[in-house]
Amino acid sequence: MGRPGAGRSGWRGVLTATLDLLWPSSCAACGRAGPAACEVCLAELARAPLALRPGVSALARHDGAAREFVLAYKEHGRRDLARPLGRALAAVVPLLDGARPDADGTWWLVPVPSRPAASRMRGGPHVRALARECAHALAHAGEPVAVAPALRLSARARDAVGLGRAARVANLAGRVTVTRAGLPPPGTPVVLIDDVVTTGATLTACTRALFEAGVEVGAAVTLTGAGAVTG
Repeated sequence: MGRPGAGRSGWRGVLTATLDLLWPSSCAACGRAGPAACEVCLAELARAPLALRPGVSALARHDGAAREFVLAYKEHGRRDLARPLGRALAAVVPLLDGARPDADGTWWLVPVPSRPAASRMRGGPHVRALARECAHALAHAGEPVAVAPALRLSARARDAVGLGRAARVANLAGRVTVTRAGLPPPGTPVVLIDDVVTTGATLTACTRALFEAGVEVGAAVTLTGAGAVTG
């Protein structure tokens, strides 16, 4: 008798191979045929985390292959990047200054929210998907982990592209709130997850909202960091 699920696994393999023939995959950064993130380009995200300011780190600067990955994932529908990018984040979460699991040894990941309109346009909350892939990778490595979709961003918030720090702070004032259903227990240390940090205004607003709800942000990590980041 074959092992349970062997048939399903076989069909998944056939389906994957067929899709690869019809729509060949390529690296989102360099265009090389193969996986969504080739080993050469992904190496840009496989270094020690880049400390941007106390409590905030990124895997890389927002340029080169790292920038191409973020743009492809966030703006061009390359959802096949969620897994490799999530794995890259998982590799550094335990190394972040200030990051720690809760008293039971569980890591809590909180994805930074997007505007509702932006989420709809992108086919769903893309940072939440990134956090889930990060969690899957941590769990595979034997780390207890939970994703807490504890934050939401008001539809009244404007698109922040082109805004300076002061304008971003004003844009977010009172517009990042917690969702009680997704909130970790009070006193839980969490790690904020986002795709890119520019001025740090969004991470600050998220940290404040969680703090007011009794949740401590031990660290924040993003795929890339663009521009100067201040407190």
